[in-house]
Amino acid sequence: MRDVLEPLMSWWAEGKASALATVVATRHSAPRRPGASMLVGPGAEAIGSVSGGCVEGAVYELGQEALAGARPLRRRYGVSDADALAVGLTCGGTLDVFVERVDSTTFPQLGEVVRTVRAGRPVAVATVIAGPAERLGRRLIVWPDRVAGGTGSGRLDGLLCQDARGLLDAGRTGVLRYGTDGRCRDEESEGREESEGSEGSEDGLEVFVESFAPPPRMIVFGAVDFADAVARTGSFLGYRVTVCDARPVFATAARLPGADEVVVEWPHRYLQAEADAGRIDGRTVICVLTHDHKFDVPLLRVALRLPDVGYIGAMGSRRTHEDRWHRLTEAGLTEAELKRLSSPIGLDLGARTPEETAVSIAAEIIALKSGGSGFRLADRTGPIHLGPGL
Repeated sequence: MRDVLEPLMSWWAEGKASALATVVATRHSAPRRPGASMLVGPGAEAIGSVSGGCVEGAVYELGQEALAGARPLRRRYGVSDADALAVGLTCGGTLDVFVERVDSTTFPQLGEVVRTVRAGRPVAVATVIAGPAERLGRRLIVWPDRVAGGTGSGRLDGLLCQDARGLLDAGRTGVLRYGTDGRCRDEESEGREESEGSEGSEDGLEVFVESFAPPPRMIVFGAVDFADAVARTGSFLGYRVTVCDARPVFATAARLPGADEVVVEWPHRYLQAEADAGRIDGRTVICVLTHDHKFDVPLLRVALRLPDVGYIGAMGSRRTHEDRWHRLTEAGLTEAELKRLSSPIGLDLGARTPEETAVSIAAEIIALKSGGSGFRLADRTGPIHLGPGL
């Protein structure tokens, strides 16, 4: 929904209805991930995409039907010999799309959800996408400290609230499966084997939980010449970027316009304070660019012992890496802790300039996060899109 939130809110505030189509599950090489959305507006306009162009025409027609009063439905699209070019995914894979009418009656909490997202605070929207007809489209809105709406079952709402908060804390979006009486069946975000167009059975239902979590953090240590390029690339990828350096002459907003914030502090002190305050999680990535042992060693002693960090990389030559590894070993770090360190940082792209180096670092972060190999796709076989990694 984030893709189309602003026009959706605009029409909602004007008292107009729109149709919202959301990717809720994918398999293999589907082009968009769960949460990708497309709107069909009150003036028959189409905004957003669920497949990058493969099935938008068919989804648009479903959106028009929803605007005309059709009940919410879930539809599966995939490759078939008969209709691959018409309404199939020519790139392969399958995706499930949930289409529903959105207005002030069907989604009365939308305004509050949008205000929460705009303020950068976490909220999850849990929508029933499969099950008994009278439950389809019902939703529970979950904040860290309260809820609104409901699925029609108090017992289910209680369990769903806990599960949705778990997904929200991890910044994950996915599908949860329950019995109609509220008993949890299992959790699954991708790849179940329902039949095309399945709406679930009468004895069970499925809920799509879309997490609107604050952006993940990228913390860049070292206000060196590469730092701004890394910060700009991190911002492009959706991270909230902090650059930290103990040297006030270098750690300035003027030198680092790509960062969301610039902090003057000893790196290890800053990182420990952020961890103690609960502002470091499994989505956080740490890039150490100083390649100076008086900064690196105390910092990495803290970083490599944090339980929940998505990525820790350190810049430097092979010689710098070997010296750093030796100093960290002497400082008491174990082999298991040291193996969490990506050093030298980045993938082997032959990067030279700050911008090329930033792409190399970003490529490594993406590959580790998504389970990619870092090899050229032209030299590989099999699916392009893999499951999540770290």
